[in-house]
Amino acid sequence: MAEWIGKGKRARRCYGFDEVALVPGKVTINPEEVDTSWEFGSKKFEAPILAAAMDGVVDVKFAVEMSRLGGMAVLNLDGVQTRYANPEEVLAEISNADPEKATKLIQKLYTKPIKEELIGKRVEEIKSGGGYASVSCIPQNAERFAQIAEDSGADSFVVQSTVTTARHLSSKYKPLDLYKFCEKRKIPVILGNCVTYEVTLDLMETGCSGILVGVGPGAACTTRGVLGIGVPQVTTTIDCAAARDFYYQKTGKYVSIITDGGMRTGGDVCKAFACGADAVMIGSPFARTKESPAAGYHWGMATSHSNLPRGTRIRVGVTGTLEQILFGPATVDDGSQNLVGALATSMGTLGAKDIKEMHFAEVIIAPSIQTEGKLFQVVQKVGMGK
Repeated sequence: MAEWIGKGKRARRCYGFDEVALVPGKVTINPEEVDTSWEFGSKKFEAPILAAAMDGVVDVKFAVEMSRLGGMAVLNLDGVQTRYANPEEVLAEISNADPEKATKLIQKLYTKPIKEELIGKRVEEIKSGGGYASVSCIPQNAERFAQIAEDSGADSFVVQSTVTTARHLSSKYKPLDLYKFCEKRKIPVILGNCVTYEVTLDLMETGCSGILVGVGPGAACTTRGVLGIGVPQVTTTIDCAAARDFYYQKTGKYVSIITDGGMRTGGDVCKAFACGADAVMIGSPFARTKESPAAGYHWGMATSHSNLPRGTRIRVGVTGTLEQILFGPATVDDGSQNLVGALATSMGTLGAKDIKEMHFAEVIIAPSIQTEGKLFQVVQKVGMGK
């Protein structure tokens, strides 16, 4: 499993999406007859895809539309939606900023205090639009914000930080007790992010309903460059899914594994499910939709950190509607549209009737899978050569 990389130090080889491929099954199924749905809490989602809690991705209107289409969008309670009564103007200012000034501007705009009355207002706006209201915040704000969100009708709550453990130590402040937090909640709780088998098991013991897995793979995230921390998503998903299966055998409780970040195409999404994910969370593909609030711009959740930003603003452009990204019809050749259609077709080819059966698909190491036979695409920068 591990190799010596120097005197007294060993390292194991880990894998990302571009280094593996899926092997077709012995039986194939009509893609129209597979079940791509995901059950979370008491609700069934037709699309097992979550939109990341990023200000350039999710606002109230986006959350309502995502719900209408059968998915889940998570609203960021630490961002502009709860700091400003007019978030549209603030988002436009960020989108129009010069690249060299964008991070400094975001840092400045995020220093305005959060208005707690806006937490309940945003939840109520999503609910009044017929949407599923899932909201997110950092651990420091979780106790206070969760109660407000619950009282306002939120359907689920996400506690998210760059790295989350069940045993956080600090002499400067009182860490959030995740066990007590989950026990008090009347709605399902998702915790994240983590990347290892052991930490996943620890977090499942808190009583949560879902775990976000992945550190630093997002298109706008710079954690791996700034901190040197991260594990490629294929290995992360497999390890954390193994913890889920062990925990289920031990307790009878099934806790969803949600692969968060690093997926650009339908192929990446399919690989995540084959590695054991129950659902996936993505940001940049949704930032490219006409419904996204930042007009084709996207920035990492930690970009606003006042001292050590771990994200950057990127331009992703606008390529289509949210419905196109999820269900097509695709008008681009890079695999970034019709993600659910890609998943259904892959499941049919693998012979998997539902998501849980897809967990048993054969995965092979194939580092040249992106370029094999694709010389013309690479040279012309089209399709898989982009």
